Amino acid sequence: MKNIAMRISMIALAAAMFAVCAFAGILRPSDIGDAIVTDPSLGNQEQENGAENGTPEDDGAPGDSPADGPAPPADTPAQDGADEPAPPADVPADPPAAEQPPADAPEEAPPEKEYVRAKVNGLQVRSGPGTGYSSLGYIDKNDMVTLLGKSGNWYKTLYKNKTAYVSADAAHSEVFGITLQDEDEAVEKVIVIGLQLLGYPYVYGATRLHDGSGNLIKGFDKTKYDCSSLMQYMYYHGASVNLHMTTRTQVKQGKFVAKKNLRRGDLMFFTNAQRYNKTGVERIGHVALYLGDNYILHTASDYAVIEPISAQRWNYYVESRRVL
Repeated sequence: MKNIAMRISMIALAAAMFAVCAFAGILRPSDIGDAIVTDPSLGNQEQENGAENGTPEDDGAPGDSPADGPAPPADTPAQDGADEPAPPADVPADPPAAEQPPADAPEEAPPEKEYVRAKVNGLQVRSGPGTGYSSLGYIDKNDMVTLLGKSGNWYKTLYKNKTAYVSADAAHSEVFGITLQDEDEAVEKVIVIGLQLLGYPYVYGATRLHDGSGNLIKGFDKTKYDCSSLMQYMYYHGASVNLHMTTRTQVKQGKFVAKKNLRRGDLMFFTNAQRYNKTGVERIGHVALYLGDNYILHTASDYAVIEPISAQRWNYYVESRRVL
């Protein structure tokens, strides 16, 4: 009987302890397992007591999986941003995009003066754009005339102070550009005068336009030139510059220019076979105007022309002068 009484006392004590722990939320029936058999009515009372006190059925104790998933990390802001601290006033919400360096502008090509260059000897220069028009003259291979435009398959140009045309057939001619490093308006005006005189025949000792001081000479014929009278006419009408009457006096005008510093518009002076062995200014026998890219405008033994400086003429080169 004592043993039975002790067992009843132990059961009563355990039940009392279980009830206290369950009411405090410390112990649940599942924590006791199969060791203690509880009264079903006690479990219902626990649920009712928990509901009355607002205690959730699952308090998230270790080892249990919360019904709503894991709690967010402590540094994760709430979704509604209610507790998110405001950014400092001097920090812009969206920093401005970094400025991109400007793209390098393409370098502009130096300007050019365009000419029509013959690809054959004896290229006819005609009064109109067609073979049925009369011939005003001709230019030989590598000789050039100015380019004014195009009419059909013909280039428009100037020749003997008239509008003229040469074939634009690729087998006969081509457009050639002379690069201008430093375009000088005064020089270009001089050259324009010379372009109008292309084709006029060379006449040795032709009457000059003026006496070297600007005093006009009677008997001057604007269709006949030798080398120094051509330069005198061009500079007088193009730049109001008075050149002297002969090559051997013109070479003393302006300032000396080294060969490596030649520039468009400079006067180039040469000797010739007859004067090659002379000395001083007596060696000078020819003058031409430099256009650039190894081309000169001058008149020699036939007519006023634009042509490249040949190797033979370079052998005769003496010096250059700049008067503009």
